[in-house]
Amino acid sequence: MIVGVPTEIKNNEFRVGLGPEAVHELVAHGHQVVVQADAGAGVGFTDEQYLAAGARLAASAEEVFEQAELIVKVKEPQSSERALLRPHHTLFTYLHLAPDVAQTKELLEGGATCIAYETVTDANGGLPLLAPMSEVAGRMSIQAGARCLEKSQAGRGVLLGGVPGVEAATVVIIGGGVVGFAATQMAVGMGARVLVLDKSMAVLRRFDALFGNKVQTLFSCAKTVEQSVLQADLVIGGVLIPGAAAPKLVTRDLISRMPQGAAVVDVAIDQGGCFETSRPTTHAEPTYLVDGVVHYCVANMPGAVARTSTYALNNATLPYVLQIADKGPRQALADNSHLRQGLNVVNGTLTCPSVGVAQGIDAITPEQGLELMA
Repeated sequence: MIVGVPTEIKNNEFRVGLGPEAVHELVAHGHQVVVQADAGAGVGFTDEQYLAAGARLAASAEEVFEQAELIVKVKEPQSSERALLRPHHTLFTYLHLAPDVAQTKELLEGGATCIAYETVTDANGGLPLLAPMSEVAGRMSIQAGARCLEKSQAGRGVLLGGVPGVEAATVVIIGGGVVGFAATQMAVGMGARVLVLDKSMAVLRRFDALFGNKVQTLFSCAKTVEQSVLQADLVIGGVLIPGAAAPKLVTRDLISRMPQGAAVVDVAIDQGGCFETSRPTTHAEPTYLVDGVVHYCVANMPGAVARTSTYALNNATLPYVLQIADKGPRQALADNSHLRQGLNVVNGTLTCPSVGVAQGIDAITPEQGLELMA
C-alpha cells in the first residue's frame, strides 16, 4: 500500500502523522511511504531522515494525495485538504466531527473512508489513540492556566502554588479522565489547592487513593459545579463523551459570577467545549475575555509541544496504521472491532451515531458501514 503523510496546515500545528521511525516500520512491511517535503521540520525531522528511512518525497500536498491510498495525518483535514480526498482514499487522523458541520458535509461529499483516532476503542473501554494527546493537553492545561493568571495576561495576578505565608491558587478540574488525571498531577506538583469533580465514584476513589489529602474530590452535579467554580482561580474543563459534543457544564451565568481575572482552560474545545462561553482559539491568539474571565480554548493544545506529541502519538497509532496497510482498510476494520469504532465516514455515509445526534443528521453504525465498503 502507498501511505501518504502531508504537512499539517492548521494554525501553529507542527506535529506530523508519521516520524522517520514509523516510516521505517512501514517500509519494512513492504509498503511505500510518500512524505511531503519539510513535513517534519517543525519537530526536527529532516527530509534526509525520511529518505534514509525509505520514504520518497513529494513537493506538495496535492502530490501526496494523488499518489497515496492511505493518508495519515494528525489534525482534521482543512478545507483545502478535504477537496483533495477521493473515494479510493482512507484517511486516518483526528476528526472531532461532532461540532464541525462543515467538515462533516465535505467528508461525506468526498466519499473517502475516514477513520477517527478519537473514537478507536480498546478492550478496557478506553480511547487509546486519544489518550496520549489527552495526557499532553491535561499537563499543558495547568501550564497554560498558570500563565493566564498572570496580570500581564489580564489574570488575577495569582501564583499557582503561592509562597510561604500566602495561600495557593484554587484549581477546579471538571472530569477525572485522562485529561483530569494529568492536570491533577501537574497542579498538585505546583502546590495548588485542587478540587476534582466527576460523576463516577470509582474515579473519585482512585483520585483519593492516589493523591490523598492533596486533592479534594467531589461528586459532580449542578450544585457542586457551581460552588466549586465560584471559588476557583482556575477551572480546567476535561469532560468527554466519545465522539459526541461535550456537555455544557459551566453556564454563562456562572462565568459572570467568577472572580475577575480568574481563568478557564477548555480542553474539551475540540468537541465543542464544556463552558457555554467557549469558542475555539489558536496558539497565535490563545485567549479572550468574557466578563473579566480569561478563556484559553486552543483547539490543538498538544501542537505547542509538537516533538513530544508526535512521538507520543506515533507510539499509539503505528500498530493501527500497520494493520490498515497490511490488510487493507476493509479487512483491518472487519478483524479489529476496536479499530472499527473509529470508522466515522464511508462511501458518503456517516457511520458515527453520536455525531449524527449532535448534528441532527442520519447515521448508521460502523458495523453497517463496513457493509458499504468494497
